[in-house]
Amino acid sequence: MKKAFLQLHIAVFLAGFTAILGKLILLNEGLLVWYRLLLTIVILAGIMLYKKQLQPISLPDFLKISGVGFLIAIHWVCFYGSIKYANASVALVCLSAAGFFTALFEPLILRRKIVLIELLIGIVAITGIYLIFDFHPQYKTGIILGIASTIGSSLFPIFNKQLLHRFPAKTLTLYELTGGLIILTFILPFYLTQSPASYYYPGVTDWLWLIILAYLCTVVCFDLQLSALKKISAFTANLTYNLEPVYGIILAFVFFDENKLLHKQFFWGLGLIVIAVLLQMVRVIRNAKKEHADESLQLNPG
Repeated sequence: MKKAFLQLHIAVFLAGFTAILGKLILLNEGLLVWYRLLLTIVILAGIMLYKKQLQPISLPDFLKISGVGFLIAIHWVCFYGSIKYANASVALVCLSAAGFFTALFEPLILRRKIVLIELLIGIVAITGIYLIFDFHPQYKTGIILGIASTIGSSLFPIFNKQLLHRFPAKTLTLYELTGGLIILTFILPFYLTQSPASYYYPGVTDWLWLIILAYLCTVVCFDLQLSALKKISAFTANLTYNLEPVYGIILAFVFFDENKLLHKQFFWGLGLIVIAVLLQMVRVIRNAKKEHADESLQLNPG
């Protein structure tokens, strides 16, 4: 069990580290994501081919999966755009609002009742982001891209959840990323006319960071999550992933001294977001305990 928790926290740490790599890689955000997708697909397909895990799927299924893969691509483009137009800390803070958008979109898409308390907790996080936005107008574009990235990250698990019932996780990931790469390839020329790049081919240092991003922060991170989930619950994993923005912001402070670039209002806003995350964690823990108690009563009615 200890090993599983260690694996999970390493995975969350690697997820938070992607923001640091996004700032270290000097490519335009669209090109950065294109190369990340390409390298990840090559590495993951190579591993699956070696382990004889590569499975073909039908064209209709690939088209459905590609749509979800496009969400991943858009999420990454907006996330790295947020880092480049603002900084890593601002991008990660915006990512903390995922709970609000999930609470809003999941009931609408899956036709379920909206949970008011989830919306209220989400509004606390959004208020924190507004505080940062209001007192840091120089980060306006970065915050808008950060919110767009968060919307993409909140939609992804909603659509992905249904596909996971039909396909193995690695197979689904490979075809999602492939679909995302194909669609992004067609869109990228138009994107680059609006957001021109200073150069189009990665330098030596860029290649190094891209390989780390593709292998460690995508493929290895994914494997660590799967290994951890064999021993611990999905609930615990999701709860632990709330630490991703926290790890990322700490890393941004260490690597780039971003805390020196931010006013006290940033930390007020961050404080509200942390409160929202803690409230959600407490709520989920209580609900899990209640469900466990109900199950125990049903199993042991006497």
